[in-house]
Amino acid sequence: MATALIFAGGTGRRMNSRSKPKQFLEMHGKPIIIYTLEHFEYHDEIEKIVVVCLTHWIAELKGLLKRYGITKVIEIVPGGETGHDSIYNGLAAMRNFSSDDDIVLIHDGVRPLITEELITENIKAVEEHGNAITVERVRESVVRCVDGKMVAEVPARDQMYIAKAPQSFRYGEILCLYERAQADQIKTIDSSHLCSIYHMPMHIIVSSPNNIKITDPADYYIFRALYEAMEGQQIFGF
Repeated sequence: MATALIFAGGTGRRMNSRSKPKQFLEMHGKPIIIYTLEHFEYHDEIEKIVVVCLTHWIAELKGLLKRYGITKVIEIVPGGETGHDSIYNGLAAMRNFSSDDDIVLIHDGVRPLITEELITENIKAVEEHGNAITVERVRESVVRCVDGKMVAEVPARDQMYIAKAPQSFRYGEILCLYERAQADQIKTIDSSHLCSIYHMPMHIIVSSPNNIKITDPADYYIFRALYEAMEGQQIFGF
């Protein structure tokens, strides 16, 4: 069985929302964080969920879990100053009930269009390869620039991917890397970045383009359009 570590500690400054953090914004009356959590709640191989949340919104989250019948969340952990810190806080809180060989899926609370199949593929990849980094193929050329002025390199597009989530590991291995980073005073963008710094081999799982992260207002409207399109397909068979 596996544990989902959902980090939802961001304030959402780029969403221009003054009233709520982006993970608590609603679509059709339901908060984004609940859409995300439901995928893990209803997956047979996910045994537990840990959520890292903004401290002042923990009480709100507890109420939402009760309202929407989310029963697998066993702990809510206060977030840190950065996403890196929040993930470390969540991993550290799992020590009481996790063994080194347990599987942990690290996922954004504002990535609500994850699928059952993608969760299953991540778990299977960890079992077979030791980890899984969800990625998406790039659809345009990528340019590398070192000084912010001149193009240094244009890598082959068929070799380029965008790192997404979940990013999944054996618990003991990823906790060890985050503890090393704490000792070395290193802050990373995400877990794949951390693995790269410490030269850990990573196995990829290719995601569909719909696995978007809601970062700015345009992302919210894309999420709504995609969700409504999928609902229409399910109901009307389009």
